[in-house]
Amino acid sequence: MANIMRGETTLVIAGQRHALVLTLGALAELEDALGPDGLAGLAERLADGRLSAGDALTVLAAGLAGAGTPMGRDDLGRLLPASALGHARRTAAELLAASFGGGSSSRPPPPQAAA
Repeated sequence: MANIMRGETTLVIAGQRHALVLTLGALAELEDALGPDGLAGLAERLADGRLSAGDALTVLAAGLAGAGTPMGRDDLGRLLPASALGHARRTAAELLAASFGGGSSSRPPPPQAAA
């Protein structure tokens, strides 16, 4: 079972459940794969609902590698049917949120400046 507090999530590929986690090494590979847009461009596409199939595969492949199951983006794409695109996008978004603390925080929000 995935430990969301450790930045983990899971993905079922060909009937088998696989852990996903973005380690620092996997994150560096993800940044390299994303090119000049990097993580900022990915976050923008995610926020705008424009996460492409390629983006999702890149994030999921990095997460698999981080969890110790290296699988190329192309191999992953061949194993996931086109009907799984929505699930792949959601899982990629969950992985990014888990990795970067997109869930609830126990820290209070910063104080607002007086107007």
